[in-house]
Amino acid sequence: MNTILVPTDFSPTAKNAAVYAMQLAADLGVGKIIFYHSYQAPVSIDPVVPAVQLFDIDSLKEASEEGLRHFMNEMAAAAPGNGIVFDSISEYNMLTDGINDAVERTGAGWVVMGITGGGALEETLIGSNAVNVAKQTPVPVIIVPAGAAYKKITRILLACDFKKVLDTMPVQPIRNLLNDTGAKLMVLHIDSAHRDYNSELAGEIQVLDALLKDYYPEYHFIDHDDFTEGMNAFALEHQADIIITIPKKHGWFEGLFRRSHTRKLAFHTSIPLMVIHE
Repeated sequence: MNTILVPTDFSPTAKNAAVYAMQLAADLGVGKIIFYHSYQAPVSIDPVVPAVQLFDIDSLKEASEEGLRHFMNEMAAAAPGNGIVFDSISEYNMLTDGINDAVERTGAGWVVMGITGGGALEETLIGSNAVNVAKQTPVPVIIVPAGAAYKKITRILLACDFKKVLDTMPVQPIRNLLNDTGAKLMVLHIDSAHRDYNSELAGEIQVLDALLKDYYPEYHFIDHDDFTEGMNAFALEHQADIIITIPKKHGWFEGLFRRSHTRKLAFHTSIPLMVIHE
């Protein structure tokens, strides 16, 4: 992984995520960061005004490119100074589709983007972009909460439901992160149904332990009625630098990214969230 793609809307939250990406790149020896901005035609919500309006695509393109130039200059001034190459992409596209296309074209290994907390409207409109990208982008996505300062990754928390581990666990990206950081791996299973420890769970633990045996994972099991609250509390108590979640096609990931859970876990924590698909 030698390239990180950083989507931006030029907001303070996006700038904070870009700084996080630069410092992460410096620690991991990543050679290139690409700043990405997509733009679309403005849509009127005034019932008196036609929804489809004439617009000047050249003006939108010029504004996007100028914004990226200014953003890159600002980020270059804040760069750690380890020779990271900066590039940019400006295009007329839907955000998630554009990011997926850019990842494929550039070979980017990660996407790093910000998420904004605060009022309900802010969380719905801005936060949903990060969530949609995380749910649909094939490479690992790091969601950086607003105001979260970069910390060297020394403690990784992996959320695991211990269901079909062999079929669903994205072992290689996790190994890559562990190899690059040398971090300690904590695996957390939260039981909201208060089920007893059983042979099926024991077998899945053995599978995961075999897949990650070289990294000596530390296992934790807690009962908590609210998955997100339990995860957040554990991560803070054990000083996790990043939380890894794995979306399942059917299962707790959909619940994790319901608006209420997103607000608790992503909007109101200082800990970045890394989403890796099964």
